[in-house]
Amino acid sequence: MTRTLPRQRQAPSGVRDSGRGARTVRYAGRVSAVTPLLALVFVLATLIVEAVGAIRLNGLHLFTGTDWNPGNTYGDTVVTGGVAHPVGAYYGALPLIVGTLATSAIALLVAVPVSIGAALAIVERLPRRLAAAVGMVLELLAGIPSVVVGLWGAMTFGPFIAHHIAPVIARNAPDVPVLDYFRGNTGNGEGMLVSGLVLAVMIIPVIAGTCRDLIRQVPLLPREGARALGMSDWECARRVTLPWVSGGIVGAVVLGLGRALGETMAVAMVSGAELGTMPANIYSTMTTIAATVVSQLDSAMTDSTNFAVKTLAEVSLVLMAITMLTNIAARALVHRASGTALPVGRGV
Repeated sequence: MTRTLPRQRQAPSGVRDSGRGARTVRYAGRVSAVTPLLALVFVLATLIVEAVGAIRLNGLHLFTGTDWNPGNTYGDTVVTGGVAHPVGAYYGALPLIVGTLATSAIALLVAVPVSIGAALAIVERLPRRLAAAVGMVLELLAGIPSVVVGLWGAMTFGPFIAHHIAPVIARNAPDVPVLDYFRGNTGNGEGMLVSGLVLAVMIIPVIAGTCRDLIRQVPLLPREGARALGMSDWECARRVTLPWVSGGIVGAVVLGLGRALGETMAVAMVSGAELGTMPANIYSTMTTIAATVVSQLDSAMTDSTNFAVKTLAEVSLVLMAITMLTNIAARALVHRASGTALPVGRGV
């Protein structure tokens, strides 16, 4: 007698579809998570491959030299150490590195206190309708193209600083070795100070908008308790509100610093694009790594040996290294101070 085996039950079609959809979402999430890392690796690999010849020929002189000489691009080609380059080509990027770090530092010194103060005022002091209007202005300011900000800086803001603000600073700066950097010729509206202030205008919306959203997440009870204990508004902000979101504020500052380090057109329009010399004072014309890449790329294409493009790829690697080290240092600082990582990622 033949025994009939029981028929296996099949899952309903809706369950099968939901399981298939869950796997699709899971795979899509993995691909989306890996894509930024792959993009970063691709960019780094491309720059490294392109810059190998310049790294071999320029050596440490790129970090210590101040001369930026593309050589005779229409003359004979010279081969040194297996690397072809025009006669007299010699590159030193120390002024570019100093300009990048100095303008970003000026931008942060101005933008961080203004941004945090604006965020505190929007959340805790202004009426709701006025706070919404100010917040909308911040968002609009963040969306202004950098070339528009650079044009404003070159035509209006820079000359105003050079004719009305910088002379006052130069006259009243003490004649001591450190502060002597604030004395001297104030220029005509192009230079390090104007570049730093223009960058500050560009990163204030980024930092202030992020800080505003963070401060809104601080629970109301701790702040009311602090005021009930007799703390003033400033003491409540300094001891309760800001420490509560300190990690996020550092993250917001790093976001602003990243934009300041990599800004191109605005800085190229107000810096003076001075290559090959160190700035004599804070008002001197200068340039940054990003502004140099965007301003020199066209002329670098005329180099038949491609050595100028290789050098631009090398300084781009330096800029990426500065940005990455800044982010790692910020994450380590937050992790050490509070025991937690920044809002994005697992931290160091």
